[in-house]
This record gives sequence, C-alpha cells and structure tokens, in this order.
Amino acid sequence: MSDTETRCLRIIISGKVQGVGFRYCTKKQADRLAITGWVRNLPDGNVETLIYGSSAQLNTMLAWLSRGPEHARVTGCHTNPSNLTQPKAFTISH
Repeated sequence: MSDTETRCLRIIISGKVQGVGFRYCTKKQADRLAITGWVRNLPDGNVETLIYGSSAQLNTMLAWLSRGPEHARVTGCHTNPSNLTQPKAFTISH
C-alpha cells in the first residue's frame, strides 16, 4: 500500500473522552490534516470516529487520538479497518 492510497479506519476511544471537547478538537485536527470522516459520542461514554486519508495522515491522526485534547484522559484507542463510504468532509455527529 502506498503512502498516498486512501484508507479508512474505525476507532473507538475510551477514557475520559466525553465532556472535554473531544469531538470538536478531533474535527479541528482532522480538518488540519485534510482527513474526511466523522466523530460521535457513544452511549457507553466512549467516542467513535471514522477517518479516511493516506497512511501518513492516518498515522498522525492516530497519534493525536491516543492523547486527545488537553482535558481528556485517553485509556484506549481500538482501531479496525473499515470499508464504509467516504464522506466529502469531516463532521461531528450528535
């Protein structure tokens, strides 16, 4: 797989990740990296995101997701490949 080939990953982030601006900061980071996809809170307190981009973009985003924004405390970042349809932008689901 080349560094420019687009891939899709589904990630579940656990820890103190709701109520700390995680979704908004994720969107800001995705926009900065030109990644498309979405992010949403889950009922169990985790955050789920689907990200599309090159290997380099996704690796940078994964490194950020494993830390999260300033007030988050990420304890897990579970990643799986996905084949869902690529959106045109990065959105926040409510």
